[in-house]
Amino acid sequence: MTNNVVQLHKDVPPEAHSFTEEAKDTLTETIIDVVQDAAPRPVDPPVEKAPAGTWIAERQAYLAEAPPVVPTFLRNAAEFVNAARWTASYYGHVASFHAIRLPVYALRLLTRAPRGLARMVIRWGKWVADTEARPVEAKAAASADIEAWLSLSREHSRRVRPRRIASLAVATTTGITALVGCFLAPGWSLTATLAATTLIGLNGKKRDGKPLVTRYVATNVLRRLDSTEVLDALAAIGIEGKKGKRGAEFASEVMRDGPGWRAEVDLPAGVKAAEVLEKREALAAAMRRPISTVWPSVDRTAHPGRLVLWVAQRDPAKSGRRLWPLMKQGTADVYEPLPYGFDPRGNLIEITLMYSNLLVGGIPGSGKTSCALAIVLGVALDPTAELWIYELKGSGDLDSVKPVCHRYVSGDEDEDLEAALGGMRSGIAEYQRRAKFIKSLPASEVPDGRRVTRALAEKYPEQQLGPRVIVIDEVQELFTHPDYKDEAAALATRLIKKGRAYGIILILLTQNPDANSLPTSVSSSVGTRLCLAVMDWRANNNVLGTGAYDRGMRATDISVDEQGTGILARGREGITVRAAFIKQTEAEEIGKRALALRTAAGTLTGQAVGARVEEQDVETIVDHVRAIWPDGVEAVHSHRLVDALAAYRPDLYKEWLAMEPAESSTALSVALKAFKVATKQLTIRECCGGAKGLRYADLPTAEDGE
Repeated sequence: MTNNVVQLHKDVPPEAHSFTEEAKDTLTETIIDVVQDAAPRPVDPPVEKAPAGTWIAERQAYLAEAPPVVPTFLRNAAEFVNAARWTASYYGHVASFHAIRLPVYALRLLTRAPRGLARMVIRWGKWVADTEARPVEAKAAASADIEAWLSLSREHSRRVRPRRIASLAVATTTGITALVGCFLAPGWSLTATLAATTLIGLNGKKRDGKPLVTRYVATNVLRRLDSTEVLDALAAIGIEGKKGKRGAEFASEVMRDGPGWRAEVDLPAGVKAAEVLEKREALAAAMRRPISTVWPSVDRTAHPGRLVLWVAQRDPAKSGRRLWPLMKQGTADVYEPLPYGFDPRGNLIEITLMYSNLLVGGIPGSGKTSCALAIVLGVALDPTAELWIYELKGSGDLDSVKPVCHRYVSGDEDEDLEAALGGMRSGIAEYQRRAKFIKSLPASEVPDGRRVTRALAEKYPEQQLGPRVIVIDEVQELFTHPDYKDEAAALATRLIKKGRAYGIILILLTQNPDANSLPTSVSSSVGTRLCLAVMDWRANNNVLGTGAYDRGMRATDISVDEQGTGILARGREGITVRAAFIKQTEAEEIGKRALALRTAAGTLTGQAVGARVEEQDVETIVDHVRAIWPDGVEAVHSHRLVDALAAYRPDLYKEWLAMEPAESSTALSVALKAFKVATKQLTIRECCGGAKGLRYADLPTAEDGE
């Protein structure tokens, strides 16, 4: 075996001469050892483990899979209290259920009493006559065993005589007592007779086995989950379910998890758990369970092939209402997660609004109002948060928070839509104002980045840095309006992208989440999304993001009857959640409490104190030109810009359309001159030759406040 050494020299750049000699050699010389005819060396590291069968190896194996010392229901105080409450409710209901039916049970016993009395008389007669000895005597007589027969006969007489005397004494005593009682204590006698008759009825059970008490069969309480059912169901949907080298295997035993069971399954090699999510409906059909009780998910902390299957013991769609945590008391903090609803296990789910925005979409009747109430009431209970609500349906669903709103609009007329546009313009103006202030602060006051925080808002109360939450319900009315849609999309996109760091939060709700009613620039920019029941994968992805349907986040599987149930996603991951249902009467009481909190804190503003809200608009014609400028185009003629501006902001530029082309071009030039932007004679071959126009490079740099 020989070794060959090959030296490879590379050119040394002039600037490398300042390096140390050692560094120079490292950079300019590479030595490769080539061993000829060498056997391949193993690349896997050796497996190190304790010798099998030793005491320490057994203890290590135990600790690796050791169960928790304290059971789950004892470690979680809320779960323990909930279990205790439901246990007490269950037995209280059972007791009340049967207590109210006691007269029916007594009547059934009375009707059975004659049969029971007859059976008792027959049994008594057989006991007195000692009928059980008759077969033995008959056998002795048949065998002509006189001695045995005489012995049995004497024994029979000895046993029967005292029974007859006792029976006569009991009958006489009972008869005399009953006769005397009827005259001296008729009430007690009647009660005793009824009680005795009722007890006798216990002996009158029918032969068909019909129970005395009424039984309730709970058809929606499902059977216990076991491994056989899981494996068979996986096999039924095309995934190998039998244990084996290439089959599905359990990562842990099937265990109790809240109001249901949890199974962790390692799917066969190469099979992703997301494939099971895509077949959730088929999986529920294979398990013969309601789809609302079967919830598969992926344990990404383990590996993509780890399936976590949670099955509810009781159909969540038929379970009782869980109260919103802030229903009776408490305050909220928009800077922190707000209580929103509950997952299928019954765990509280919170929603984060700060430094994010929210998009809610679902078909009509999917429970959008329930979602909106749970969100805006939480914001209302934070006295420092400013609410701007534009309810473009005009139904008054959010009237419960009207007394605390800085701005509240309800209606679907053009003036209501214009007010919503004005609210977004005001939001842009406000974030620009805050951005200038935040930029002026030293880095020591914004260690976590230049954004609004609770500490800054409290330190500089004169700056009014509290959260401003702008809610637009039925936002599709804006995005589909022929005159407002372009501006609405541009304003919403800008506010979503720029305002969140400065405490300006935009919440959009729509019942028509299709491509036309929900611009891509808006849906792709929102950080937090909630998709209620939708009809197809396109609407699903419009709300939850591209590829969400393929990743198993499918709101198409949610029934419209499961109102308020949807998929809440932030980023690529999502969970199923049902909004806490709040009645309108309850919402009014919460609104009154929020009003009292804000009155005490002195934070009521705008319409809440009877003031006229002037919606700020800091956008200039330069901002409008930039908003309508076509992508990738370097220059545009003035007459085309005028047409686009009139469509974007008809309230400002529609009158220019009535002018001659030359006059409207001049009006545009005059308006831009105030911002030191000049139009020029441009020749654009792709358009219409030479005319006055504007180059995008001549527009001043955008000042968006970031």
